[in-house]
Formats: sequence, C-alpha cells, structure tokens
Amino acid sequence: MNNSVSNTARLLGAGLRALLVLTVICGIVYPLAVTGIAQALFPHQANGSEIKDDSGRVVGSSLIGQTYHLPKQNPGDPQEAAAPDLRWFQPRPSGGLGSNSVNTQYSLLLSGATNRSADNGAVHGTCTEDAPEGTLCAQVTRAKEAVVADNSTAGHRVRPEDVPADAVTSSGSGLDPDISPAYAELQIRRVAERNGLDVQRVERLVADHTTGRTLGFMGEPRVNVLELNTALKALARS
Repeated sequence: MNNSVSNTARLLGAGLRALLVLTVICGIVYPLAVTGIAQALFPHQANGSEIKDDSGRVVGSSLIGQTYHLPKQNPGDPQEAAAPDLRWFQPRPSGGLGSNSVNTQYSLLLSGATNRSADNGAVHGTCTEDAPEGTLCAQVTRAKEAVVADNSTAGHRVRPEDVPADAVTSSGSGLDPDISPAYAELQIRRVAERNGLDVQRVERLVADHTTGRTLGFMGEPRVNVLELNTALKALARS
C-alpha cells in the first residue's frame, strides 16, 4: 500500500515538473524568442505590414484590400449599394461571400471565393447582356459596364476590350490588396481629372508603386492600391 502511494506520488510529481518545464519552454521562452527574432529581422511584417500616411497615422495594412466608397444616402439600408469614390484608384471587386449577418454591430465582409465556374450564366459558352441575375456572367457584364462608364473622360473613351479581368472579378479571398498595372493604368486619366493633377504625374506615381514579379519569375506585376492611394493623397495636397 505504501509503495503504491509512493509510486503514485512520484509519478504525479514527475508529471507536474514536466508540465511546468514545458509550460515555461513552449508558453514563455519559445513565443518570446520568435517574437524577438521577428521584431529584429522583420518588424514591418511582424507588426501587420502597416501603411502610414505622411502624418504618421496608420491607414491600414498592405495585406488587406480596402474599398473607396462615397457615404451611403441611406446608411440604414443594407440593400443600397455604395457608389465608388472616383477620386481614388479602385481595387478589385470585393464581394467575397457576402456581408456579415450575425453581428450587425460591425460592417464585416465574409472573405472567400464564390466558386462559380467561368461559364456560370453563359449561353452556348458566351456571356451576354441578358445573363440571369446572380450569375458570374451577369456580375462581370455589369462590372465591365461600370468600369467603362466610370473611367471614360471627356477626352478619352475606355473600350470594353481594354478592361482587364481583375477589374471585374474578385480574388479567391475577396480581399486582394493589389491590382494589375493594366487596371491601374486604365484609371489614371479619371484619377488625374478628379484630383486636378497632370496625367504624367499620376503615371509616374503608378510606375513608382508597381512591383514586379517576386524574384523575377514568381507571380505577376502588381500595384498595391492602399499604398498608391496614400501616395496620391500626399501628391494631391502638394
């Protein structure tokens, strides 16, 4: 009996010591070490890839796309679509999977892909203007019409065939922070006109914020919309 109690006490003691050691190593030492290394070597990424304006105020993260919309006429109406603020470069469509309907205190977007096929709503493999509402073809058709109308100026008419795919489709997450250089270039004249800027200055701004392929061969050239609009705001003020 005494041996049994002694063995049990010894096992419990060993288990508690192992628990304490592992808690210190895995719960304190390891997180502090990883945090310290991240802050020393990758402080920008470790702190959320924050983007600051010229006043030093954090305006967002370079990893998450933002929308640039005008205030709604009826803020309490969930069915009212927000109109884009055409002073700014517009990101990719950010429909995701819809809006948050559980905790309506916050206006959240449910991130994710629609998983609609490329011919969703197509007739004989072709998207037409009379595609059924709610289909991918209908969304793309309406989005292309809006892009053409929004970005055509008095001296420049955008052709529908010049609208790139990322201007009318969302990414897999619905929160892509980047657009293609082609979509950024399509918006230059409209942005310059709305902000009273010279077109060449806005072209240089886009070129300065265009990132090439990672390591020269991975991915595609891209423009971070938040970084571009932050620089645009500073340029418009100057």
